[in-house]
Amino acid sequence: MVEHIIDAHSHLWLRQDTRVEGKTIRSLTNGRSIFLDEEVQMLPPFMIDGVNSAEVFLSNMNYAQVGAAVVVQEIIDGNQNDYLLDVQRRYPNRFFTMGMVEFRYGADYLGDTAEVIQQGFKGLAIPGHRLITLPTNTDETAFTTLHLNSDGMMSLFKLLEQNDMILSMCLADNESQIHEMAEVIQECPQLKVAIGHFGMVTTPSFRSQILLARQGPNVMIESGGITWLYNSEFYPYPTAMRSIREAADLVGMDRLMWGSDYPRTITAITYRMSYDFVMKSDILTPAEKTQFLGTNAIRFYGLHNLPTLPYIKNMSE
Repeated sequence: MVEHIIDAHSHLWLRQDTRVEGKTIRSLTNGRSIFLDEEVQMLPPFMIDGVNSAEVFLSNMNYAQVGAAVVVQEIIDGNQNDYLLDVQRRYPNRFFTMGMVEFRYGADYLGDTAEVIQQGFKGLAIPGHRLITLPTNTDETAFTTLHLNSDGMMSLFKLLEQNDMILSMCLADNESQIHEMAEVIQECPQLKVAIGHFGMVTTPSFRSQILLARQGPNVMIESGGITWLYNSEFYPYPTAMRSIREAADLVGMDRLMWGSDYPRTITAITYRMSYDFVMKSDILTPAEKTQFLGTNAIRFYGLHNLPTLPYIKNMSE
């Protein structure tokens, strides 16, 4: 039995209202959003007001016996810094929230990072894959690539390292950022880094991303989005489990953490299903499941005062 289950990759927002790649992202009703100019089911249909709140997530966490969640950010949801600071203040033992800064349109990302640190965030989320084709103007007619090992980005990473911040980093689904990220890890050995989306497990860069955990002592891999990446296979995700086994064999189970990518993934499955396929598999030992689902994240994020959440049986049982 896993004493404390920790979600290392989730999202919260009050409202989606932004533009990415020149296209609109905007909350609608009944769980739907305009996403890159297309109407999609962004949330479960019972989330009728488009708000992806901490309170609804807590209800899901309590039901699924998840003690705490790390909340990361992505530009497709718009900047949620103000809301996530409030969430961290109100629920300090249930959420570890990440700040986000703007890289597009020639923004002062170093100044923004210093502000995020001053505001009290303990981590910064960077959607690194967005930096490959970075718009330099608001019309999004001109683009550049911001390399992770550029002078400006290295200054950002060193600033995070100096302030004991945790970096949540999602990388491109190819090899283009692997050597850059490896250089960052080597230059900032004390920087805690969580590589997201389980190294884009269904793409050719999977092994290269996982092996980044060998580059330094403070690099972890979290599985946020793994059920999305294996959506065509669906529950109980046997190939996903084999990929988790492969990653553990490559870098050790002590470098891996479970993440759900809530709430987008629970349009297809329940929140509990996003981890119980791991619990029910015989590919991992009980000790490995405890590491993957809880203790690794507790250690990495410095979580404490976690609640004990009893199992409440369903009425239909």
